[in-house]
Amino acid sequence: MRTIYFDYNATTPLDPGVREAMLPFLGEIFGNPSSVHHVGRRARSLLDDARDRVAKVWGSKPSEVVFTSGGTESNNLALCGAARLLKSKGRHIITSRVEHHAVLHTCEYLAKKEDFEVNYLPVNNEGLVSPEELKAALRPDTILVSIMAANNETGTIQPVSELGKICRERGVLFHTDAVQAFGKEPFESIHQFNADLVSVCAHKFHGPKGAGALFIRSPLLPDPILFGGGHENERRAGTENLANVIGFTEATEKFIKDPIFQPAKVEPLTNRLISLLDKLRPLGTVFRGALDHRLTNTVAFTVKGCDSIALLAGLDLEGVCASSGSACSAGSLEPSHVILAMGVAKDEANSLVRFSLGRESTLEEVEEVEKVLPDVIERVQRFQ
Repeated sequence: MRTIYFDYNATTPLDPGVREAMLPFLGEIFGNPSSVHHVGRRARSLLDDARDRVAKVWGSKPSEVVFTSGGTESNNLALCGAARLLKSKGRHIITSRVEHHAVLHTCEYLAKKEDFEVNYLPVNNEGLVSPEELKAALRPDTILVSIMAANNETGTIQPVSELGKICRERGVLFHTDAVQAFGKEPFESIHQFNADLVSVCAHKFHGPKGAGALFIRSPLLPDPILFGGGHENERRAGTENLANVIGFTEATEKFIKDPIFQPAKVEPLTNRLISLLDKLRPLGTVFRGALDHRLTNTVAFTVKGCDSIALLAGLDLEGVCASSGSACSAGSLEPSHVILAMGVAKDEANSLVRFSLGRESTLEEVEEVEKVLPDVIERVQRFQ
């Protein structure tokens, strides 16, 4: 049975060139960048060089690049670090109902354990946050706003540049979880988000897992969430994972300015899948998301009379790897919080399926999905 991998928003395969760049750091270059001897100094020099290389792509200062273990840590550092830094000025935080759980659960923690107040902005039926809603929610004691750049479940692209501009005019810190945007959307510089804090994750654009970064606009210094040595300019304690840092850097240079998810290649394939969903409307399929403001690689839909787990199992039996949304929630029987926030009933929100295509996706694979999806849906509906 052939494998059709349509789950690139969950993770991407490590690029061979990126792996090759990492290999010396799993062998001969093993030093601790904090050691003063020549083996450590060599590692430190290469770490500093990696930071310079990322900063050049981002259009930022090297000091504004903080290497982390991935998107979750970057989000936690941004939210907890900024909230704790600014709590004397206010304790009001704003986010949206469709954020990744790495943001939502962090906000819940801050509200429950540290006495912050969190407002959750609604979205429309396409999953979009309204700039007017943000303006109305801002208060004198608002210290932080966090809105994602692109949704991992539906691919909906938020107007983060506009949202960030509103925050800047009001003197409020703005964070964006841009994990799904890098490598998929056109990129000029990190400043295009109008954000003070930007979260990035390598394994979403053919880099290694366990590697990410947080852009921290100078001179902001969020409180650290890890304590130990003075690594990452005292913003992130822990001996640097140099192999992963190099993998992140290599993937950033190769796949960000010229997005690895090429719209000219991917969009015709996802448009064909959207057309398929239209044809299958009699079976209860409904496209979810924004047709005009979405990641070109992402197609999300629900199916009446089904649940996600059964649909994904049926597709898997046909060799098709798809998702019900966030890979971090895989196996969950809870309906998608993103789809619920878009006004969809609970039973339908429980049937979300996401196809996310990538570099290796082909027309032949889409044609195979066109063949098997109707049968999978009918089988699930028959036995549920």
